Order: sequence, then C-alpha cells, then structure tokens
Amino acid sequence: MVGENVHSLESIRSSVPKLFGVPSGVEGLDNMFYKVEITDGKVVKSPLGGYPYLGVINITGVADTGKSLMVEQFAVKQASLGFRTMFVTVETPKEFIAQSLMSRAKAMGIDFDDISGNLFIVDAASNHRLREDLDYLLDTMAYGIKTYNIKNTVIDSVTGLFEAKEVLARSVVRKIYNFLKKWYQTALLVSQKRSSSEEMSAEAAGGYGVAHIVDGTIVLYKKLIMTKFESNLYKVPIGSVVRLFRIDGCRMTGHDSRTYIFEITDTGLVRILSPLDEYIRG
Repeated sequence: MVGENVHSLESIRSSVPKLFGVPSGVEGLDNMFYKVEITDGKVVKSPLGGYPYLGVINITGVADTGKSLMVEQFAVKQASLGFRTMFVTVETPKEFIAQSLMSRAKAMGIDFDDISGNLFIVDAASNHRLREDLDYLLDTMAYGIKTYNIKNTVIDSVTGLFEAKEVLARSVVRKIYNFLKKWYQTALLVSQKRSSSEEMSAEAAGGYGVAHIVDGTIVLYKKLIMTKFESNLYKVPIGSVVRLFRIDGCRMTGHDSRTYIFEITDTGLVRILSPLDEYIRG
C-alpha cells in the first residue's frame, strides 16, 4: 500500500538511535565533532568524543596521505575497547593487513594479543569474487556481523570495488551505505582521489558517488614545499611535506570545519595538531 511508506516523526521517534561519539584512535580528532543540546533553556555545544555513532564516514585523499593509517587506528582502538570490528581489505592481502594492525597497536601502546579476538578481516584483495561481486561481498559481511556481533566496519578502499567502472560508483556506494545502515554499523570508507585538484575538497574522490551519499567526509592532503614563500609561510625547509586535514562535511552532527595541520609520527600514527591559521600565525 502506498500509504505505508509515509511515516510520522512521532511514530518513529522511539527507534531513533542515540547520538554519541565512537573514539577514533586518532589524537586530536574526537573533539572536532560536537553535539548541540538545550540546557536551562540555552543552546549548548559540547564535544561528541569521536565519530558519530552509526555514521558512515568517507576518508579521502591522494596516495600516501594517511588514510589507511587512520582507519587502522580506528580498528585497533575499537578492538581495545571491546568492540568487534570488521576490516574489509580491497587493496592488500589479509596477512599484510594483520601486520599493519599489529604495528599500529604497538605504536598506540596496545597489546595485540589482548585485541586480536575482536578484529576480523574480509580479504577482497585476494578473492576475485569478493571484489567483483558486490552481493557476494555484502552477504559475506552480513555473515560476519551476525556471527561475531560486529559493531564497526572499515572498507579500504571502497574505490577498489568499482575500478575501471566509475559509471557504477554511485550505485555501488549507495548499496554499501544502505547495507551498513541496515546492520547498524559505525563505518569508515577509504576512497582514493584521482588527482590533487581541489585538494582540500572531496572533488574527484572515489568517482562520482562517495561524498554525496555518505554521512560525512574527511579530506587529507600533503603539500610539498618547493618555494621560499611556502617555506616561510609554513615554517619548514624547502623540500618538506606539510600535511593538511579537514572535515569536509557531516550531516549527522556539528563539526569543526577549519583546516588543520596534522602529522604522521615516526611510529606510524596520524596525529592532528593545530588549526592552519593558528599554525601560520605562530
């Protein structure tokens, strides 16, 4: 019946999920998302404490900007808190993803033996059918979620699921997004930008589909300092790499929209530092 598709807000209000933060494992990131509440008749903004619960967040950038490090830190952090996380690897075979997760855990000061039982890998990099047959991949993910009570999902990268067929990008991402919502997953999707044009926006990220469908997008960018002007502006020697981070948008909750300086530490962790304007002013 046509009328069954019309719902009053009152009728669905009891099923609306609570809004709270899911810790990211990235220093400096969790307080960049916030929620708004009414306290004593006044509107009050307070830090959310992580990615929005049940949000599907797109993390994009050109190669070697720290995208995979960020999602690995998230997986390790969630596992350390007792929440089972599924890592769908589309680019790298499972043994090497396990190696990366072990390295990330060591850098974060977390004993991998304590968390390994909370981490699950779906290896679409080695299994052609998982990578090429989306329904088969989603059925596999549904099995994992049901069987192991998984609460979080990482896909690295979603771009690899529509390589050489970007005309299908929007339908692929929409199907994945609806699946993650159906199964109540807090999820991170890595997408690869095709070029550095519009470097601090989501343009050219993951074909034509990702940023328009997901709940929020984080953009990472690396800038090679090649002129004296840039060297003076960023206060680093010529030849250095400056890394920039911005939450491009999030429809689930408020967020800091400024561009930030971030770094990849010598132990292989992404760490958000300071707003770019403050950094430049010194």
